[in-house]
Amino acid sequence: MKQFIDFLPLIFFFVVAKLDPRQVSAFGQTYELGGIISATAILIITSVIVYGALWIKQKSLEKSQMFTLAAVLVLGSMTVMFRDETFLKWKAPIVNWVFAVAFLGSQFIGQKPLIRHMLSHAMKLPEPVWYKVNLSWVVFFTLLGAANWFAAFMIPGDFWIDFKVFGNLGLTFTFVIVQILFLSRHLQEDPTAENNKAE
Repeated sequence: MKQFIDFLPLIFFFVVAKLDPRQVSAFGQTYELGGIISATAILIITSVIVYGALWIKQKSLEKSQMFTLAAVLVLGSMTVMFRDETFLKWKAPIVNWVFAVAFLGSQFIGQKPLIRHMLSHAMKLPEPVWYKVNLSWVVFFTLLGAANWFAAFMIPGDFWIDFKVFGNLGLTFTFVIVQILFLSRHLQEDPTAENNKAE
């Protein structure tokens, strides 16, 4: 559910980006709807609404969500202001590479890797496995950032828009499935559960 909520602004972005540009009137003003620039404006608005609603409901946002929102606001605003999609094209590579650096840094800084902070409440794994899983996320975010960069800057046309939504979603879903299969081999039973069985 959380992943779907995070993708909501991208879905609105995709729909508007694929529209042929047209003039629409609202609140006594005329706006252009359709194409990258207006889609970026919609991305900014929907991101603020979605993450704002999450903040109101949860009283906080995850660090990854705050960083993603900040990237949308800064690079998206520059795209609209200068009417240059190059700024927005850099969002996905930068966000993914920052996540990769954060996961990599947690391998050496702090008492436990970042992935353990995120998942230790839900599962119990041997210590070395946590580091392997964390490192796999480093590799994933690095490659996903590179794939987004390649789609945005090395392939002509608007393929990067399709990849931004469906490519990222498909690759993330595939990686998570592989992670689940890997983790299922290493899960440790809760000792308290074993004691309850013995009783």
